[in-house]
Order: sequence, then structure tokens, then C-alpha cells
Amino acid sequence: MQTYFYQLADFIQTLLKADETTLANLSAEESSFVRFNKSAIRQAGSIKQIGLTVALIAHQRRAESRLTLSGNKADDEGLVRAAIDALRRDLGDLPEDPYLLYNLTPQSSEMTGPSALPDDAAMLDQILAAGRGKDLVGLFASGAIYKGFANSLGQRNWHHVNNFNCEWCLYHTADKAVKSSYAGTHWNAAEFEKKMALATLKLNILQRPAKSLSPGQYRAYLSPTALNEMMGLLSWGGFGIKSQRNKQSPLIKLEDGSAALHASVSIVENARDGVAPGFQADGFLKAPSVALIHQGKHAGALISPRSAREFGISTNGANSAEAPESLEMAAGELAQHDILKTLDTGIMIGNLWYLNYSDRASCRMTGMTRFATFWIENGEIVAPLNVMRFDDSAYRVLGENLLGLTRERDWILDSASYGERSTGSSRLPGALVKDFSLTL
Repeated sequence: MQTYFYQLADFIQTLLKADETTLANLSAEESSFVRFNKSAIRQAGSIKQIGLTVALIAHQRRAESRLTLSGNKADDEGLVRAAIDALRRDLGDLPEDPYLLYNLTPQSSEMTGPSALPDDAAMLDQILAAGRGKDLVGLFASGAIYKGFANSLGQRNWHHVNNFNCEWCLYHTADKAVKSSYAGTHWNAAEFEKKMALATLKLNILQRPAKSLSPGQYRAYLSPTALNEMMGLLSWGGFGIKSQRNKQSPLIKLEDGSAALHASVSIVENARDGVAPGFQADGFLKAPSVALIHQGKHAGALISPRSAREFGISTNGANSAEAPESLEMAAGELAQHDILKTLDTGIMIGNLWYLNYSDRASCRMTGMTRFATFWIENGEIVAPLNVMRFDDSAYRVLGENLLGLTRERDWILDSASYGERSTGSSRLPGALVKDFSLTL
């Protein structure tokens, strides 16, 4: 795939006129997908797809086209030639772009991520064996993901990773189920069995009569998965320089210094240790690590090339949305195996769902508890909880009400596959908080 892409990039260069520049971005995969229901394979398939985005730039104007390639060199060269001709015609009708910025200093790179995956059949056999006698519902995806960048200035970047992602529920009845996931670049049978054993234990507890809580404030433990939902919402405009400069960031009070999070909260965009490529669509390399929040205070922002040009600053290789792709929160001091004892009496939240802002300017979020959320008394799980809505501010949950973060962190790979498999990831601890607000 790499050789093919580079050959195609070389071909594109032969089509250019003296005053033209091209940027080419490849996004390809060879993936297998398996869907489970009632602990059996109900749907299985595989896909090989190659997508290419070609941008033609001249006289401070840019036009681009998205192509689906076949992998046949002659056919694909014909598609690319036609695309360049069409883009050249389009450029004459476009206005100059005052914020156009792309990398003019070639910086080539190559990365093939570490991987130790058995064949799909071995992983699926273990999943099916673990689900025997239960109603296991879920989706398994695995395979190779390829990302490439090439420009007519001679820059070549390549990224190849093999990984898997399995998300499943052990279903009980109605809205009662235990959701779990296991993902990574190395399959560890013992680690999977550990996750399945914990899910099975929670499934047995779900069979107890459910408890309903009155609206109010409760001591709560948010699992890394639940915290990941909050981070996903914060990433929607919270860490980008454009939203901060335009005063639209949900963390604007953090940025201007009028509010702070707990001193134990430090968040970085850790491109060095993620599974996303270390380069972006305009040819800039990503900074290995970008501090976003340090010890509860604003520390920086993700800066896309367009924002860099608009605000007269340097880009750090952020994507056009200025959203994290490899977000990481620092670990705390709480021991995971003691978390129920430390919680004592309150709520253990396994998942949150349907999050949105109820007051964006105050970074106030609302959403639903979901799947395995339990009532804890004296450090013991007593009963599953019926679904509740929460409404609380990040400045409370990760600020004044934060009691601690766990030493252990989960590496959570984004399971999204809309159009293509995602390379996003998060590494997060669990969070113990007081006075977590449930509204109905």
C-alpha cells in the first residue's frame, strides 16, 4: 500500500504546471467486522477500501476532490488525472483564501505501529467461548489502517497500524445490561478473560431488584469509560485555539483564569503514544505532546494551520477541527482495587450516555447514566440503579468536588467506523467525586 501510494504521488507531480502545488492524503484500511447477538455470530464481513483526497493549490486558492480508488494503477491514474483537470478548472472561480496555510518545508516520516495480533478466528473463538450461556451482543473489528500524506514538494509521510476493537454487552432485560470493551494492538487472552469475568459479576448483580434514587447530590465513582464520555464532549470546541479566541469554548472560564479545575487534573494531547498518524492533512507534523490543562489550569491549545494563519501564531499540527485525537489525563493516587471501599456509600457509574451542554458557557453538562450503574453501601454493591439524568459542571466534577483519580488508567480506542475506522484514542483514570448532581 505504501509503495502504491508513493507511486501515485509521483504520478500526480507529473500532471502539474509550474505555479501549482498538490497535497494528497490517503486513508485506507483492510478490516474485518463481526456482529454478535445472543452469543453467536450473526453477521460477518470484510472490507478493503482506499480513499484519496487530492488538493490543488495555486495563487492562494485551493480546491480539492475526494476519490475512491480501486488499487489498479492504470484505472486510478485515470481518475486522478481527471480530478486534477477538474480542480484546475474550479480554481479560476474561487476567491483567494486569506487563511490558506500548508507545509512548505518537507518533513517526511514513516511509522508502523507495534502489533501482536493472532488471527481473527482465534480471537473470535475466545469471545464466543466466554459468551456461552449468556446473551452477548456486540461488534468486533480488526485489521490494518493506513494513512499517508504526499505533496509535490517532495514530502512523504506514512502511518500503518494494526489493531482490534471489541465492544459488547451482556444483556439481562429491558434497559439492564453490562457494557464492556477491549481494544488495542496486542491481544492478551488473560486480560480479555479478566474483563469478561468482571462483566459477568456485574450481570449477576443486575438480576437483583433495581433501586431508584431521588434527585439530589451523591458521592459517585465515574469509571474511565464514563469519564471518556465527558472528555468527548469537552473536546467539542474545548481545546481548540479558534473557539478560545472567539470566546465560544465551553472551557472559556478556564482559559481566562476565572475558574480552575482540581490541581490533580492534567490533560495533554499525546500524539507520540496514540494510534493516530503523527501528521495532518496540510503536511504539518504533530507536536509529540501538547499540554492542554496542567494542574487544573489552562496550559495550551490545539492550533490548526488555518487558525495559525488567522491569529498569527504557529501551528502545532492539530487537525482542522482542533479536536484531540490522542487525549491523555494524568493518573491519580487512588487504588482501583480499593475504589468501592473508598467510595463507601454512593453510586458507581459504568457508563454515561447522550451527553450535551445544558449551559455551554459554564461548561455544564447533562446526560444519562446507562448500563451497569450500581448503588454502593459500605463498600459493597447493593443493587443496580434505574436510569437517571445528571446535570453538573466540569468545574465541579473535575474541580471543587473531585476527591481523587485512580492510579490505573484505561486506554480507550474510539470504536467509530462511520465511513472508516477511527484512529482516535483516550487514556484516562477513573474519578471519585462528591455531590454529583442527579436531576431526574
